Amino acid sequence: MHELAATDAVFVREDASTWRASELARGPWDPRAQHGGAPCGLLAHIAESAVEGEGWQLARLTVELIRPVPVDLLSSAVTTEAGRTTARVEITLLAQGKPVAKAHALLVRTQPVVPPEEALQRPLAPALSMPAPSDCTAPLRIPGLPDVRSFYYTATESRVAAGDAAAPGPAAAWFRLRVPLVAGAANSPAMRAAAAADFGNGLSWVLPVEHFNFANADLSLQLARQPVGDWIGLDAVTTVAPDGSGCTFSQLHDERGRFGFATQTLLVFAR
Repeated sequence: MHELAATDAVFVREDASTWRASELARGPWDPRAQHGGAPCGLLAHIAESAVEGEGWQLARLTVELIRPVPVDLLSSAVTTEAGRTTARVEITLLAQGKPVAKAHALLVRTQPVVPPEEALQRPLAPALSMPAPSDCTAPLRIPGLPDVRSFYYTATESRVAAGDAAAPGPAAAWFRLRVPLVAGAANSPAMRAAAAADFGNGLSWVLPVEHFNFANADLSLQLARQPVGDWIGLDAVTTVAPDGSGCTFSQLHDERGRFGFATQTLLVFAR
């Protein structure tokens, strides 16, 4: 595991709408491009910061990765429509004036719910269906990806929970951020979920990375509740068609059980 300094962060906020990516945002395909989890986590942060008042939480985040997001200076343009119980936020991330990612976020205002007596006799949420992080030790290491200072090897700690990361097919793993996504800001539950969810297609790879790229063009995140604790679990499966299209479906867990889902549309092509 690579060493970290106390000041390390994935992004540094330079002003109200400008963000500088550090090398900890780097992805696996190109040293000049970010791992998808980095901008997805940043977009969750921007969405949560766009709505004033108490009680709001991110319920849905859809990110379209228009082109590779560079490890460089980014700017954000935000539009917000907030009502009494729901708020919608649209965000565009730009690099050198060109859009590189767009996000559509739905936030809901929460309130206490007292379930009827009969509902108290059964669990309100699915129980954890994968080994707890404390029972897992092996880090996720996908064959063919370089072990360099980056988002996936340095900014994030991982532990395989099911499957064999060295072989193709469905797999499960836990992920935990080791650094702030944004310098000076706490990693919120939604930020942690968005950053981890982008690992689904790499976790459940079906084609060898030495011969194929299988980058995702988007990430759609649905949260039934906010995750609790630092660890985010992904139970992922990838499907790829002979024409090069594909998708990944991930169930999202914390140590209490399942809290949401994520999907990714894949672009598969030979290297």
